[in-house]
Amino acid sequence: MGSFDLDEFPALIGYGAVAERHTRKIYISLAACGALLVTCFLVYYFWSRTKISSGPAKITQISQWNKPLDDARLSPDGHAVAFVSQASGIAQVFLMLTSGGEPLQLTNDEGDKDIDNFSPDGKEIYYQKNLGRDETWSVPTLGGGPRLLVAARWMVPSSDGASIFYAKSEGSGIFRAGKSGLDEELVYDAKGTGLFFIPVLPFPGGKDLLAGGFRVAFESKFRFYRINLTSHAAVDLGEVSANAFDAVWAEPGKTVLFGRVVNGLMNIWSYDLSDRSLTQITFGTGPDYAPMPDPGGRGIYFVNGKSSGSLTAYHVHSKVSTDIAEDATGPSISPDGKRVIYVTFPSTHGSQLWVSDLDGGNKFKIATGEGLWTGSWAPDNFHVTFSESGASAEAKAYIVGTDGSGLRQLPAMGGIPDNPVWSPDQKSLYVSVEEKATSLSTVWKWIMDSSNPEKIVENCSLISDIDPSGEYLLGFGRYGEKTGIYDVSTSDKKCISLLPGVATFGAIFARDGKSFLYAVASRAEVTIYRQPWKVGKTIGTPQVALKLPFTFPMNYGGSAYDFSRDLSTIVYARPGGHADLYLLSQK
Repeated sequence: MGSFDLDEFPALIGYGAVAERHTRKIYISLAACGALLVTCFLVYYFWSRTKISSGPAKITQISQWNKPLDDARLSPDGHAVAFVSQASGIAQVFLMLTSGGEPLQLTNDEGDKDIDNFSPDGKEIYYQKNLGRDETWSVPTLGGGPRLLVAARWMVPSSDGASIFYAKSEGSGIFRAGKSGLDEELVYDAKGTGLFFIPVLPFPGGKDLLAGGFRVAFESKFRFYRINLTSHAAVDLGEVSANAFDAVWAEPGKTVLFGRVVNGLMNIWSYDLSDRSLTQITFGTGPDYAPMPDPGGRGIYFVNGKSSGSLTAYHVHSKVSTDIAEDATGPSISPDGKRVIYVTFPSTHGSQLWVSDLDGGNKFKIATGEGLWTGSWAPDNFHVTFSESGASAEAKAYIVGTDGSGLRQLPAMGGIPDNPVWSPDQKSLYVSVEEKATSLSTVWKWIMDSSNPEKIVENCSLISDIDPSGEYLLGFGRYGEKTGIYDVSTSDKKCISLLPGVATFGAIFARDGKSFLYAVASRAEVTIYRQPWKVGKTIGTPQVALKLPFTFPMNYGGSAYDFSRDLSTIVYARPGGHADLYLLSQK
């Protein structure tokens, strides 16, 4: 990305849009015209009081894209920006020239994409394809056929382009291979650290690698490490609450730039790796994210955007769609099929839990928190569970009535709780807990009248439902080697693979408990399958239960959809809005 001299760009005031990568990609609305005037004034104010005497700031709109723009990465020569945007419901890779013009769509296949970076020579763009498997692909910058590069994620090329660094979903460490993906070697073994490691940036000289260590995969708080590629030793460089995927060199080998949320506002900050000090670079209401300093010194690129996505209910029999809420995701439909809970993100670092009818009526805000996520409904159609996980507090899970009454916190279970599922008699909860920095979960049972939860099984899947008898839990593995659908016997306490390799974000039992349902997305449609099942085992092969004539993201800050058990209603998130690329420079 090149070098960025902080002395040349002091105290910028930001404007833009944030998409917090792998956690949630929700664009935050901005009052563009007023914000732009304030931005110009404040940039001028700060710049005119520094040692730079070349004049006030200039803000130039580069693109006229006017659509969502995410994962922006600047080419090594500064001539192009790669990004992902929705095309027919799937996040695809695009290329935009920094001189302007219409972006070029580079991919058009199934699976949402996340861009990692350009190749050092700028001829290829590296990206992840999210189909449940660890896959990093490359596509020619000027167009051409994509190719699978390596069965891994979070790839970073070496500075000379001779090798690539990457991690894998199961959290075994950081690996290096040749640029073709062959001759893999382990450069850092994360076992025993309790952290999940990803490569971030190569140090100048090629002897060291800057890495990020997460306690649980991709919470916003992480630690920087300097890993020596010869000795394989890691030096702790301090803990930061920030977006690790934003990180670029400010002064190579010494300081890093990234987006960071403080008091609900995201701005660009720098972090000094030697004295571990943080310096705020932008001071506006933001959100400011993905700093892209131009290697030729032209300035710094940002993205400015506004969200207009929605949560939509599709009624299968009438084929009528109804918008329920704006900028919402994580829907969970009540057992009687009449109401839905979901999460909205009214600010960069805040979230709200809501309940409404399926037509969007009778809305009620249940809870507000830093990082809320929906859980499951109780059989009585009146109580729900939800989780909270943020940088400033320990992760927690709760029970609450849909009128906001009876809020009760679940006991701590040693990790991050996710999607507590009610037993049929509503006396117990089964909780999936991420105890390690991997894609695996430990399943706990908590009897509500007791104080001590009971561990059911380790290294299993995320539990999404329970059969009507209460004897089997149904779950799914989201990515990596554990991708697939599983069940857990509550008596034998065994995790059993039912459909290995199936990439989905949820599975539920049919009302009679004789089959379960799950959704799979392709490029043009979403298909819901029915798998006959009895006493912990599948019977025969999956059958197509419903084909929807459209597609939507499976994952949009977590599970982005739900369907009623009778398949009469599908509720799903529809990302939308607009964003454009801007250059902040000096006149």
